[in-house]
Amino acid sequence: MGWASAPYDPMWQLKHPRRAAWMSLAGPAANFTLVLIAGIAVHAGIALGAFQAPESANFQRVVEASSPGFAEGAAKFVSLLFSLNVLLGAFNLLPIPPLDGYSALGLFLTDGGARRLEALRHSVRSFSFIGLLLCWQLFGKLYGPLFKFALQALYPTLHYGG
Repeated sequence: MGWASAPYDPMWQLKHPRRAAWMSLAGPAANFTLVLIAGIAVHAGIALGAFQAPESANFQRVVEASSPGFAEGAAKFVSLLFSLNVLLGAFNLLPIPPLDGYSALGLFLTDGGARRLEALRHSVRSFSFIGLLLCWQLFGKLYGPLFKFALQALYPTLHYGG
């Protein structure tokens, strides 16, 4: 986990909870944008003859090279770019503090409700690590079907997994 660092005033979040909720979606949006870019690169590589769809896809092999050399490294890079960003984007959307999905819940609440939600986050800050551990256990069950869905979106005519 990266624990990205950026100048941030937590009091701003309490004053502007809806803006903060929208801001919390920036990270997952960037992840899903990178998934789209990787998908475009996969299809461009296939169109150019450098890539082909693998017989069986997995986290490290979303696409494979048609020939040895540079295309092998590019296929591995694009596969990992796709898979890692599906994982990171979806994981960060889980509605558990300190993940971005928790702050995004403020979009579905009134300003007062969003402020109370953020106040709750600050009062239980010591439980964030426990929340992350629980999320990781839960996410292990969610990622398989989510990854299969992403592969189906990438290759609509192919069927990977049962």
